[in-house]
Amino acid sequence: MDDRKVLLSVKDLEVTFQVGKKKFVAVSDVNFDVYEGETFSLVGESGSGKTTIGRAIVRINPISNGEIIFKGEKISGKISKELDKWVVRNIQMVFQDPAASLNERATIDYIVSEGLYNFHLYESEEDRLRKVEKALLDVGLLQEHMTRYPHEFSGGQRQRIGIARAMVMEPSLLVADEPISALDVSIRAQVLNLLKDLQRNKGLTCVFVAHDLSVVRYISDRIAVIHKGRIVELAPAEELFANSLHPYTLSLLSAVPMPDPDIEKNKKLIIYDESVHDYETDKPSWQEVKKDHWIWANEKEMIEYRSKLK
Repeated sequence: MDDRKVLLSVKDLEVTFQVGKKKFVAVSDVNFDVYEGETFSLVGESGSGKTTIGRAIVRINPISNGEIIFKGEKISGKISKELDKWVVRNIQMVFQDPAASLNERATIDYIVSEGLYNFHLYESEEDRLRKVEKALLDVGLLQEHMTRYPHEFSGGQRQRIGIARAMVMEPSLLVADEPISALDVSIRAQVLNLLKDLQRNKGLTCVFVAHDLSVVRYISDRIAVIHKGRIVELAPAEELFANSLHPYTLSLLSAVPMPDPDIEKNKKLIIYDESVHDYETDKPSWQEVKKDHWIWANEKEMIEYRSKLK
């Protein structure tokens, strides 16, 4: 019996952008659930629509079809002012560029406190300072950093400030949009460990957006692979690495660098070619190939995929 509790549900999501008279569908037919306490990762190359989905969850990008349900409440489309405030309070986002997402003219104290001010989440000035201090300590920064400005910090430290700003709100869900892509490799590990610790210590649920499969393997419970605005494969992290089925997932995996130079030298890259799919008459749909392992495929492909699992 599955006793996992669904925190966020994305159903038939479509996001369309309009430039003049031209319409561009960035995301279509996206369906997934995020369970309480898990890290759910969205992985795909640049322009695949993963950030668009993350921004739709936090209501930055309006959706053109489908719905997003959070804690049983529909949070997409037109909602009341009260519900909108509740969404901001409970779903926080860490942005990709730590330099652009922080106000250069504000002190770290003010940046981290902004949510506390807006929602009056403190009883007194002492209480506010204590909360800011704790949020900074949680991400490995010190009390004396509070009076400084963003330009005085490195990229990794700025990203920690962004995480502290989100965590001080005590959200139920954190959407992390490529939070490590702008950082050095050594700093990446620190930020990933930090997110993992926060998840463990605070029971945080996280939607993690990335383009690097090797990174998400370490942090994720489940991974959804996105290609051209559509999820093509979704499975628990280890299952996805052990039993990748979709040709696009296989091509992404083949691009993951190997630590052994001999293996890396002899490795063969798999180039994904969409023409391998014949969807002329046999149309694809979102199907479960085995428990918790979903794939976008037609009936002919399903027979082939199932035979590979035996």
